[in-house]
Amino acid sequence: MPCEHHIHPSILSADFSQLASELNAISTADAAHIDVMDNHFVPNLTWGLPVVKRLREVSPVPFDVHLMIEDADRWAPQYAEAGCESVTFHAEAAIAPIKLARTLRESGTKAGMALRPATAVEPYLDMLSELDMLLIMTVEPGFGGQKFLEVTLPKIRRAAQAISGSELSLRLQVDGGITEQTILAAAEAGADTFVAGSSVYGADDIEAAIAGLRGAAEKGSAAHR
Repeated sequence: MPCEHHIHPSILSADFSQLASELNAISTADAAHIDVMDNHFVPNLTWGLPVVKRLREVSPVPFDVHLMIEDADRWAPQYAEAGCESVTFHAEAAIAPIKLARTLRESGTKAGMALRPATAVEPYLDMLSELDMLLIMTVEPGFGGQKFLEVTLPKIRRAAQAISGSELSLRLQVDGGITEQTILAAAEAGADTFVAGSSVYGADDIEAAIAGLRGAAEKGSAAHR
């Protein structure tokens, strides 16, 4: 299981009128988290494939695309073709998740799968070998700025234990309400990749905010170990 901590700022909290410069502002991060919402799977609408493709062309960091959309089986491969380094689909929106994960990997893109807070992880443990990342949502998907749901911590622990026991090189990501305080609990539970929106883009010093999250994650994971 990977041990280093990745910080993926979510541009959902960025200034939409200055997205190119907002991506440059997070150049010390490991990737930019790109939330694609269709106003059907979640009650919000963001951007689609043409915008993401153009932004990827000007971004200094890789793209971690999170598809909160229906018909993920159709659309996810197109984001891979657009050059996005990692594409995460929701288990609840995929008809054939194993086939979809394999299609993404065959294209050279990392395959991620996301679970809503109330979706159990156990039914999907047998397909961990098909994935590069498992995303546990720590808020209900759809909007930024929500409060971290502590009820998801036991699920994060169970997922971390399963990944550790499998000896797979699989990242465990959490998304929602991540701050220097909540990242401690998430890292202690076993997460190693963290999506942070308002706690990064709402900070006066974005680079310092990213560094602060890394430091807090290290403290949390030290307790986990």
